[in-house]
Amino acid sequence: MLVLSRKEDQCIRINENIVIRVVQIRGDRVRIGIEAPRDVTVHREEVLQTLLQEKLKFVVSSSEESSHTIEALN
Repeated sequence: MLVLSRKEDQCIRINENIVIRVVQIRGDRVRIGIEAPRDVTVHREEVLQTLLQEKLKFVVSSSEESSHTIEALN
């Protein structure tokens, strides 16, 4: 993992098209801004985990429904 130190209003650039800017530092909170193309998905970690859990629940539920349908057809 690369670890960098930045001050307010300083940036980190990833490739040529993604910019991460430190917008504000207040106490133990850091606000960052992310400029990225629309085809790049950006999520907070906790939001991504929630989305993945919901997706897993849906897949399991769909799989169970498919199993019941197949059993009913046999």
